[in-house]
Amino acid sequence: MYKTIIKPIADLLAALIGLLLLSPIFILVTTGLFIANNGKPFFTQLRPGKNAKIFKIIKFKTMNDKKDPHGNLLPDADRLTSLGKFIRKTSLDEIPQLLNVIKGDMSFVGPRPLLPEYLELYTTEQSRRHEVKPGISGWAQVNGRNAISWEEKFELDVWYVDHQSFLLDLKIVCKTIKKVFVSEGITAEGQVTTTKFKGQ
Repeated sequence: MYKTIIKPIADLLAALIGLLLLSPIFILVTTGLFIANNGKPFFTQLRPGKNAKIFKIIKFKTMNDKKDPHGNLLPDADRLTSLGKFIRKTSLDEIPQLLNVIKGDMSFVGPRPLLPEYLELYTTEQSRRHEVKPGISGWAQVNGRNAISWEEKFELDVWYVDHQSFLLDLKIVCKTIKKVFVSEGITAEGQVTTTKFKGQ
């Protein structure tokens, strides 16, 4: 009953309330990024959701679109703006995903939605992470986030699928709030963004 009825309703109500309470910050960040990114404050990308159904995730755009003389995007480290670095450090870039929660594409808690290109790289066990809705935060995020290996992340994701409950979700939300304040595990060591998953 929790997974099928209570959690979806709680997600919707919490997302609506959260968006309302965070609206001043939402407007302020949107304005700042509109200026910093030449009128492009948002970043959208296709991601697989529950049962690997593709949806469009929305986040604040923390990197600009600067390219080299050959027309190729510069490395992430060169495109991450000062404002974007602050927004990523404080996890403010996740706020627009409340819209994804309201639409029903995501939950507050669940495995993070990754790139569609990874779908064919997962083992049968790893693909079980798509048995539930993806989340803004998840069990892997509060146990290392981007500072742990892909294999460890997937093990934690599947463990969550098998142990999902109200108390576990509440624990993840509380730990997420704590980790946001200490800015822990945002990037892998020596990386501005996490490295790509290349399969086993």
